[in-house]
Amino acid sequence: MQDWMSSVLMAVQVISSLLIIGLVLLQQGKGADMGSAFGGGSAGSVFGAAGAANFLSRMTKWAAIVFFVSTGGLAWVAHHPAQKVEAGVMQGYESSVPGAASVPAPAAVPGAVPPAAPAGQEVPAVPAAE
Repeated sequence: MQDWMSSVLMAVQVISSLLIIGLVLLQQGKGADMGSAFGGGSAGSVFGAAGAANFLSRMTKWAAIVFFVSTGGLAWVAHHPAQKVEAGVMQGYESSVPGAASVPAPAAVPGAVPPAAPAGQEVPAVPAAE
């Protein structure tokens, strides 16, 4: 279920973001930038003298609301997977070494004195520094 929901939310987010970009570029700023190029400031437009500005700002508001709702939906889908996976990478793995401990051996510390060898075993000699 969440695979198709994620795809739909992603499509809605992309469409709403492109719509926001287009609507912001069409709006008339202080210098009458891009909006006047498409007749945004003319009194004889379909929406009237101030109607186009109100219409574009309302559409921008609703496109932003849709964008933020789809963003929240995508975040929810990402953090609530369809099924919880209890298994890890090591599930079903059994050590092939007999008597292997589950806790790894501590790493050797440089300069530390090695532990004494058990009785009956020789400790190899350390080569002398030249």
